[in-house]
Amino acid sequence: MSPTDGLSVFVTRRLPGEAIARLAQACAVAVWPEETPPAPAELRARAAGADGLLCMLTDRVDGALLDACPRLRVVSNLAVGYDNVDLAACAARGIPVGNTPDVLTDATADLTLALILAAARRLPEGIAAVRDGAWGPWRLDWLLGLELRGASLAIVGMGRIGRAVGDRARAFGMDVIGVGREGGRASLHAAVARADLVSLHCPLTPETRGLIDAEALAAMKPGAILVNTARGGIVDQVALAEALRSGRLAAAALDVTDPEPLSPDDPLLAAPNLIVLPHLGSATTLTRARMADLAVGNVLAGIAREPLPHQVLAPPSAGTAPDTDRG
Repeated sequence: MSPTDGLSVFVTRRLPGEAIARLAQACAVAVWPEETPPAPAELRARAAGADGLLCMLTDRVDGALLDACPRLRVVSNLAVGYDNVDLAACAARGIPVGNTPDVLTDATADLTLALILAAARRLPEGIAAVRDGAWGPWRLDWLLGLELRGASLAIVGMGRIGRAVGDRARAFGMDVIGVGREGGRASLHAAVARADLVSLHCPLTPETRGLIDAEALAAMKPGAILVNTARGGIVDQVALAEALRSGRLAAAALDVTDPEPLSPDDPLLAAPNLIVLPHLGSATTLTRARMADLAVGNVLAGIAREPLPHQVLAPPSAGTAPDTDRG
């Protein structure tokens, strides 16, 4: 008899590839059928009798949910980041938490470079000009952008994704400035003051929430570009919109916002020279299938009361810009 016989897992979204079939070979599986995430009350009701929970970064796993799930043995988060999971509440109940590291590093780093190039070379403006009939005779001074060779890039958070972005940036001839947790905000501000572009790759923690605030934006080099593929809450979006409107920043390119999804009438979207994507960092066929596979592996180990292959061991340590990253 298998150690997982008679056990059940609730999955908060359909998974790509063969992940669900693999999971169903070991236990009973219930999958939330909608494209949008379950509301908190619905999540509590659906997961109440589950032994395992496979969730997404849009699902809040907190004490209220855990109290409603007395049988729960494991939480497997299909993401590198786990700021949606209350690690302390899980630890207090002896519930291990798994994530899906490493597999989305290249996909997210690739997208970061795509955003850097799009913002630096003003691609959205060029595309809009063609569509709007504003493409006239060739002009020497029209839509001039930033050349990457010789430009400086400050990378805030030198974890796996941050390092991969640095490798790609160096291949373009850029000067990379790594920003870690040492030195606090003074070190951050000194680094961004030297950079033509700033790319964010730190996790969202109490220490990094609002890290890029009005003061940090004011410290950036005039005409610099901000890129965020980490978490939306790291940036003060009101301050960012003002920096774009005032011309202090040349552009910003975001794959993440706070909240997600961002309302179409959010004031941020009225700011000029802004690119916003709907959180596509890990959105490649290969990466999403690998993430699902890792998440299933964590669930199967957890419900069998075995060590998780990819377990989050402790809450992030304090610091202004931790060296781990999110996807």
